[in-house]
Amino acid sequence: MKTIKTLSVILLIVSLVLLIPSCAVNPVTGKKQLMFMSEEQEVALGTQYDPTVISTFGLYENEALLNFVTEKGTEMGKISHRPNLQYHFRILDSPVVNAFAVPGGYIYLTRGILAQFNNEAELMGVLGHEMGHVTARHTAQQQTRQQLSQVALAAGMIAVPEVAQFAGEAAAAMELLFLSFSRANEREADRLGVEYSSKIGYDAHKMADFFEVLNKMQMASSHEGVPTWMSTHPDPGERNVSVNQITEEWQAKLPTQSYAINTNEYLNLIDGLVYGENPRHGFVENNMFYHPDLAFQFPFPENWTLINSPLQVQIVPEDQNAAMIFELSQDKGADAVAQKTISELQLKLIDKSSVSLNGLNAVATISEQVSQNQSGEEQVVKILSYFIEKDAMVYTFHGLCLEDNFNGYKPAFESTMKNFARLTDASKLNIQPTRIKVISIRSASVSLKDAFDYYKVPQDKFEEMALLNNRELSDELKRGDMIKILGK
Repeated sequence: MKTIKTLSVILLIVSLVLLIPSCAVNPVTGKKQLMFMSEEQEVALGTQYDPTVISTFGLYENEALLNFVTEKGTEMGKISHRPNLQYHFRILDSPVVNAFAVPGGYIYLTRGILAQFNNEAELMGVLGHEMGHVTARHTAQQQTRQQLSQVALAAGMIAVPEVAQFAGEAAAAMELLFLSFSRANEREADRLGVEYSSKIGYDAHKMADFFEVLNKMQMASSHEGVPTWMSTHPDPGERNVSVNQITEEWQAKLPTQSYAINTNEYLNLIDGLVYGENPRHGFVENNMFYHPDLAFQFPFPENWTLINSPLQVQIVPEDQNAAMIFELSQDKGADAVAQKTISELQLKLIDKSSVSLNGLNAVATISEQVSQNQSGEEQVVKILSYFIEKDAMVYTFHGLCLEDNFNGYKPAFESTMKNFARLTDASKLNIQPTRIKVISIRSASVSLKDAFDYYKVPQDKFEEMALLNNRELSDELKRGDMIKILGK
């Protein structure tokens, strides 16, 4: 045992030596820190992550809004602690309220968080906060800690062979452990967000106001995919107080600077922004999934959960012992896509046939894949697949479960796959998303509640809309004030 442990320590040391090129100097603190990647490697990693983020969540197409974020973000980057780094800004087509960054200067804002802002200053504070994570190399540090944990885990598996059986769970836990930034990182990013937004002329007090909004929301979200701000940015407590104090300090350092808020300018910019889920990209009604943009529909079994994302649709039963995966291929021909899939996934083909589904040509296959479970025992996963040609594209269903359960789940798989069809119902084809509608108050004085009544906002939406405007229902509005309501 002693020899094995000694070997593990030697391997750990060798691994660390191979991974660490040198101690790097943090651009913000000026202190040396352990870092497994150079700036060039950090940028390369961000370049690698970016298309994955985009394909996973989708981009929100709004040229004016993106140009504004890019222009201000680039200006902020020039006065940051890493002025020579090229920053990239993306707006993700997600209703979840969040913003995040990956190594190398890639910063992402969801349309959900853009809808929640009420002025340019709030946006700049959050943009500066995320840039702070990049300039202080917090995102690169996360990668370093993950690599350290993986090396330590490998060494532990050598020292204690029993650990190997838990390797999958341990690795997943390590990944989740480092998903969020530390409280120290968050405080530093807050400080940098105040500094950067102040230096380009924005009132960082509004960043503190936005933290108040997040606290009110409590960030209870059922959305899948992009995590909420509070789940990736653990609250260190009283952040609004701290941010206000730091803002006072920076505004004292820059006494000749004027500080913009720009409420009306920002609200005009987001007028028409999609709010909430966008049904054009797929929606569920009575256990039927409709996709207006691509004009198709299919049913799915009762008590199964459907998760829709730009990459694929996943449908899972309550017992989670099976799954259906639905995705789109740009390759031509159902048979060609079927052959390519069987080859790439290294599946053993059991049966294959050509079929017609509601006037659409398709190929159906049954295949299997042999793998090992966590105990090292062999297990067979059986897969029913349908490859369906529609509008010069191929739509693919995969229904998979363990071989012993296949006959039990096959009818549910087929009830979905065989009923894939063109969407022709005009009421579904023409459905439109809910959008932010910006209204200018015409009365000399009116409460927010009365304004909501006047513009026929449903009463069950009053609290949500008040929070969207960061106001109380009793707040008095004057002529020319702008508020957000919802429309089509």
